[in-house]
Amino acid sequence: MEARQDIVLGLALAGLGLAAAWMARGYAGASGTYPMVLGLILTLLGGAVAVRAARSGNRSARALVEAPGKLLVAVGIATLYVAAVVPLGFYTASFLLMLAMPFGLGLRRPLQAGVVAVIFMASVYLVFTVLLEKPLPREAILSILGSPG
Repeated sequence: MEARQDIVLGLALAGLGLAAAWMARGYAGASGTYPMVLGLILTLLGGAVAVRAARSGNRSARALVEAPGKLLVAVGIATLYVAAVVPLGFYTASFLLMLAMPFGLGLRRPLQAGVVAVIFMASVYLVFTVLLEKPLPREAILSILGSPG
């Protein structure tokens, strides 16, 4: 039973990765390289999960979701994040997600969550703006503060 769940999960992730890589082929210029690479990485990792599960032969049963309450909290926070990206901007919404998700799942170390959030956001900025030279859209609050009127 356990192996079957992991095989299905691995194949689903591999399929999602293949679909993402396939869709990225249609992006103009170099803008498709990053999502294509991520899709291919997801494909490889999903395939590895499926192969490992198939080889393990583990047939012990387990619950599909071990902590349904935490799953619902994570889905709720992720939904709020998606809704907040457009009005707040990617960086602000992502920073808030990086603070809210650990807290919602039980981590009670705000300093640690804050440090991780700052490091993560700095890494995202460096990858997209500096390394890939593909800056993300300007934050909504900066647009409001910077607009004349």
